Amino acid sequence: MISCNSRKISMKSNLDENLIRKLVELLKSNELGELEYATNDLRIRISNTKINAAYATQVPASSTTPKAISASTTSKNTVEDGDVIQSPMVGTAYLAPEANAAAFAPIGSSVLTGQTIMIVEAMKTMNPISAPRDGKVKAVHVKNGQPVEFGQPLLVLE
Repeated sequence: MISCNSRKISMKSNLDENLIRKLVELLKSNELGELEYATNDLRIRISNTKINAAYATQVPASSTTPKAISASTTSKNTVEDGDVIQSPMVGTAYLAPEANAAAFAPIGSSVLTGQTIMIVEAMKTMNPISAPRDGKVKAVHVKNGQPVEFGQPLLVLE
């Protein structure tokens, strides 16, 4: 038996379970996005790609999207009139879900806890950044498409 997407799949007698395991190990150890193995009567394709639904026009049923990352605020990041939301990773900040779309959280807008306030792309993965609390956006410290560093201020909530 092989487990796939939390389901057990019965293997045909002519398909070697160890072969599948070796192919998966080869895919992971070489950091490949896809691996294909074929013989005269057998073809196996293993994929290790993730697609973010916010940027995909068509999402396969087996794809996964990254969990929203709750932006952190600490007492040292508290300013006189609000909390500074910092980037949880190095990447590229996107203020809107796609080009020419309205920003997730423009200055002056109200946001709710867990609401996506921007996206930080890291290693071709779109990571939604969510608001840690309810509030109003006082300032945005980054531009759309701007590279950001870990801990860099992204915006201020009041």
